Amino acid sequence: MKIELQDRVVVVTGGAQGIGAATARAFAEAGANVAIWDLNVEAGEALAVALQQERGVAASVQRVDVSDRQAVTAAVQATVARHGAIDVLINNAGIVRDAQLVKVKNGELAGMMDEDAFDAVLRVNLKGVFNCTQAITPGMIARGRGRVVNASSVVGLYGNFGQTNYVATKAGVIGMTRVWARELGRYGITVNAVAPGFIATEMVSSIPARVLERMVKSTPVGRMGQPEDIARAYVFLASDQASFINGAVLSVDGGVVLGT
Repeated sequence: MKIELQDRVVVVTGGAQGIGAATARAFAEAGANVAIWDLNVEAGEALAVALQQERGVAASVQRVDVSDRQAVTAAVQATVARHGAIDVLINNAGIVRDAQLVKVKNGELAGMMDEDAFDAVLRVNLKGVFNCTQAITPGMIARGRGRVVNASSVVGLYGNFGQTNYVATKAGVIGMTRVWARELGRYGITVNAVAPGFIATEMVSSIPARVLERMVKSTPVGRMGQPEDIARAYVFLASDQASFINGAVLSVDGGVVLGT
């Protein structure tokens, strides 16, 4: 099945690197014009140039902190001015600030998750999805069609040790996805989520080798996912072939079973 998204305009948040960059490339390969929203403008501009040269699509970059409503509003205006409209929103931006809720060593309290770390992850991973979707969907409603795909995670379904804040956001994204599927479906807009498993990106580069080995062992297909695995899922859910899929959570995780 070949997916054609010729001349569609796709916003990819966190689109300058990792899964976001793979997603921008995948949409460009399908013929879509791509707007990269990221704090890393330098990497985003290099990617945009490559997409234009290699794929012949229009590509733009905006420096956007998705937790900042004014920045998101300005980015929507700039993207529409540059590309004419926004047909697809990929809410991919996310951060981690891992720590145990409370850590005990030798019977004594040894640490806990910092409140600032909790708040930072909620601002980007949850409020950022809210901000971008609320800012972009009115234009989709006016045109009578659109696609929103949100990044959740396998940990949002099953929980994970040391990730209270991250899990809360990814479970929250699933909840918002299902609400918005109900609210926006009548306007020709579908809203779905992708729940990645363990993906080989920059985000896991600091994880010890023994932990990475354990991740692979818990994944039945015997490997970590690649950014392209998630990108292909995003492209499918944004396509006309997925027009009757709404409110779904697509797990792209190699069949992973999380332990503690």
